[in-house]
Amino acid sequence: MTDLILINPGNRKQAYGSLAESLAGVEPPLMMALLAAYLREKGFSVSIIDAEAEGLDADQTADIIARHAPRAVGIGAIGANPSASSTPKMTAIRPLLNRIKGRNLPCKTVLFGIHSSALPERTLREEAVDFVVRGEVFYPVEQLLRMLLSGEDAATINGLCLLRNDCFVDNGRADVVEDLDSLPLPAWDLLPMAKYRAHNWHCLDDVSRRSPYGVIYTSLGCPFHCDYCNIHEMYGGHPGIRFRSPGRVLEDIDRLYQEYKICHLKIMDELFVINENRVMEICDLLIERDYGLNIWAYARVDTVTGKVLKKLKQAGVNWLAFGIEAGADAVRQGVSKGRFDGDRIRDAVAKAHGAGINVLGNFMFGLPDDDMDTMGETLALARELECEYANFYTTMAYPGSALYEDAVTRGLPLPRTWGGFAQLSPEAMPLPTKHLTAAEVLRFRDDAFASYFSAPSYLAMIEKKFGPQAVVHIRRMLSLKLRRDILSGGG
Repeated sequence: MTDLILINPGNRKQAYGSLAESLAGVEPPLMMALLAAYLREKGFSVSIIDAEAEGLDADQTADIIARHAPRAVGIGAIGANPSASSTPKMTAIRPLLNRIKGRNLPCKTVLFGIHSSALPERTLREEAVDFVVRGEVFYPVEQLLRMLLSGEDAATINGLCLLRNDCFVDNGRADVVEDLDSLPLPAWDLLPMAKYRAHNWHCLDDVSRRSPYGVIYTSLGCPFHCDYCNIHEMYGGHPGIRFRSPGRVLEDIDRLYQEYKICHLKIMDELFVINENRVMEICDLLIERDYGLNIWAYARVDTVTGKVLKKLKQAGVNWLAFGIEAGADAVRQGVSKGRFDGDRIRDAVAKAHGAGINVLGNFMFGLPDDDMDTMGETLALARELECEYANFYTTMAYPGSALYEDAVTRGLPLPRTWGGFAQLSPEAMPLPTKHLTAAEVLRFRDDAFASYFSAPSYLAMIEKKFGPQAVVHIRRMLSLKLRRDILSGGG
């Protein structure tokens, strides 16, 4: 009997709408592979079903679980991007839990990730699940499996929550693994590695070649506390960051390259470019290997320098994602997003471009202080910066974020379904601002997306940098229209 089957539920279609089939990336579930490796090292038998990569629905996934008859099933509302992998994943998790319960399978179910960490009691009462982990998953799931094997009561496991006689048993947040080097390398052998693909923008120079694709981490957590972010729910509930040693990071990359022929690589860290000396050491190790990788990572405009940008490019980092968020300083600072101004943003992007690094600009419409004018400033800044790609998000009050707590306290309208928290889904319903409705924010975002990517100056820049096929790809992307219920009277 298998001790544990881990499930990465499939919600790509719900999260990305019409963009799911060909444009969205398909990312390996790193945290699930890491948990599997950790538990195998402790002596447990573990397997993984990546329903998202395999295209499995809830019934097909439940069929596989039934055939293997595990002691426990672990389901993750977790991934490499909180906006796509926390609350929106509940649209796939709920039907799967219902199928497991409906078939009377004799396994215990445990749910982990950002959503369940933020709303443990609500999750236990609304979903057909036995246990919920609050925070980092390694220690609670290990102890749960030991107790299931011994027949002991799991009600005292730190970080594990449950209902007992309809009363909520809250065992607090899980302890985190302080020494990340003590964790084994992820269990990539349990995943369909050939089925993962990079995001379309990551491969604009050849969008037909987006695989093999891999993901690594060099740190966990984030030292900052932006009001719209919920990532801290996974890591103790407060700002903080833990690092792997550069040597251990390169062991991970070596294995992905040598065993799985990875050519495109994402560094999953919330903020990779934060400690210059450490980044330089990792880059030097990559330069020594000369793997020819196409890498992307996250950075902040107030943590990059010309020296580190040059080194990043030499190491194969061809894309940096900057969280610029808003054009107006007051709007950005209203959600605790840095103390940098527009000049600092322009300088960082110019330096990245000067080093030969492409920029993925992340922008948000509908932050609490936004009105039509300030959202216009954000769009104007995006155009001025000439980012090779731009993510235009609407502001969602994700459970676990300060914005969510404020919305609940003030009685602001929130999505009626978990799918309403998915940026590109038909049910998408942003948080209203002090001045604008959710529908006004969403309409502005969709119009901004179309105008940015159809601008002749943008397309000319793309053709010059990546060739005519990249322009064809961008135009095909624009031809895929999203359904928006609140803009068409359907919601």
